[in-house]
Amino acid sequence: MTKETLHPAAIDDAVFLGRAVERLSVLIAEQSKTVFDTMGIVIPVRSCSLMTVLATLGSACASDLARELGHSHQLVMQKIPKLLRLGLIRYRDDDHDARRRLFMPTDEGLSQLAKFEQCTVLIRAAYDGLFAEVGDVRQFVDRAADALNARPLDKRISSPAVS
Repeated sequence: MTKETLHPAAIDDAVFLGRAVERLSVLIAEQSKTVFDTMGIVIPVRSCSLMTVLATLGSACASDLARELGHSHQLVMQKIPKLLRLGLIRYRDDDHDARRRLFMPTDEGLSQLAKFEQCTVLIRAAYDGLFAEVGDVRQFVDRAADALNARPLDKRISSPAVS
């Protein structure tokens, strides 16, 4: 397909499901940032789960955080520098492995998490209203991910088209 034959609506086709889900993710992140700014929360929107897990564990290395979050080590390591700069976490070298750093929340990080916890009540209520309008998007996404994990996309394709 050439640039001239690509119809603008073509990228809204189901084939581009990932694009649609990412568009929703970006929209949620942008709108959450507005809420966070209003409430004085400086934790980056896409780092709240990392901060929550770290506070629960008390201290953890990046690989432990990645495992707990179901993310790659690389993704966790991309978030760490900003959390350090914001003073939300600190680290110390691991006594048992000189290559590892153990991360832990600072007092400011815990204070920010307390604000975030207050905010989650409001966000949860907003999502309840949204889900009443459009259906429970979270359950749908979880079911879709579970189904794709059980039977990947390549197994769902009966015979690949050959050009």
